[in-house]
Amino acid sequence: MNDDDNDIRGTAGYGAHAATLAAQYESISFADVHRDVIHLFPGTPGRVLDIGAGSGRDAAALARLGHQVTAVEPTPELREQGQRLHADLPISWRADHLPALAHTRATGERYDLILLTAVWMHLDAQERSTAMRALAELLADGGQIVMSLRHGPVPEGRRMFDVSAEETIALAAAQGLNVCHHSEREDMLERRDVRWSFLGFRRATD
Repeated sequence: MNDDDNDIRGTAGYGAHAATLAAQYESISFADVHRDVIHLFPGTPGRVLDIGAGSGRDAAALARLGHQVTAVEPTPELREQGQRLHADLPISWRADHLPALAHTRATGERYDLILLTAVWMHLDAQERSTAMRALAELLADGGQIVMSLRHGPVPEGRRMFDVSAEETIALAAAQGLNVCHHSEREDMLERRDVRWSFLGFRRATD
């Protein structure tokens, strides 16, 4: 992917509808979205990386819990929406993108929680392999990666792939990450042809 935000293929269709999408994201509560995995999140304040942060709904909820949150969002229009909606919270917003997350990796920071909500399906097979290596590099000892995978028809104008939980678990295992959670659930916007997988990963220990 090119470093120019406008050339990031996975963000196609998001900038033009940023305000509508932000309102949609904010209409679903953090607790509802993450009800199956919220027990995996750090119980004490830690370092959180929210990749593909969108409107900042999740970043805001985690910041309110006392976490030090970095929100990565490659689409300028969505990033601006998030900064406006949650201007009262100490969220560090960053323009960066998968698969390499080059700017984020360059900081040398490691994170206790890496969150990817409705993001992974925008990457093709090669990008997913590269991205999993980047995530493993960014994960702190004892940290966790939590992600959701969307299954269903691709909306017009979007770039998405139907990625299986099994493939994702295998990619993580190749980077020394063990699956600690796997669940399936219905769509939170009540779309009958869409469902979701939720996955959690921890670094394997000797």
